[in-house]
Amino acid sequence: MPADTPAPHAIVTGASSGIGEAIARRLLEGGWRVTGLSRRAPAIDHPGFTHRAVDLGGGEELAAAVAGLRAQAFVHAAGLMATAPLGALEAEAGARMWQVHVQAASLLANSLLPGMGEGGRIVLLGSRTATGAPGRSQYAATKAALVGMARSWAAELAPRGITVNVVAPAATDTPMLADPARASAAPKLPPIGRLIRPAEVAATVAFLLSPEAAAITGQAIVICGGSSL
Repeated sequence: MPADTPAPHAIVTGASSGIGEAIARRLLEGGWRVTGLSRRAPAIDHPGFTHRAVDLGGGEELAAAVAGLRAQAFVHAAGLMATAPLGALEAEAGARMWQVHVQAASLLANSLLPGMGEGGRIVLLGSRTATGAPGRSQYAATKAALVGMARSWAAELAPRGITVNVVAPAATDTPMLADPARASAAPKLPPIGRLIRPAEVAATVAFLLSPEAAAITGQAIVICGGSSL
């Protein structure tokens, strides 16, 4: 971009590690300014990066975290997973996943939308398991809700030139895989013989934020490594 053109600004949740951190780094490399939202700061040392500490499970705290910010893109990459079979489901775990995956996305998008003009982008990180997986019903339900929410927003915002999409990877090589809460649901490798890489997800998100992706909206883009074949 020309030297006198301001760098576009993206807000990325879950930027402290895993996919969120990979997205933040990819955007910074592409000339974006990035504000990361997460409980702890990532190990990102870049002049274009700013971190705001926030618990995405909160309510009013979320609106305060983005107060005064204007962004061309909002990427909701924060997530957590708790697994349990029917008969052993925990209401608290389900509520927490709903809050982080769905409610946080809706509250933040609602706060950021007024300052987002034509060419704005919203990307939500979903999951291949949104279509259902044994022992992951509560998690799958929250990720499926993201698809319905994104498609609804896409229909509302298309006339304004703002796109909304979901990127839904299969099991990705992130610290979340080592979370004791999902020890009973070890991921099965996809046909490509390895886990999805965070950089691959980040590259897909970066494309969706680009001008070339202006006609792509309301879609759930699955990165499955051949699992859906």
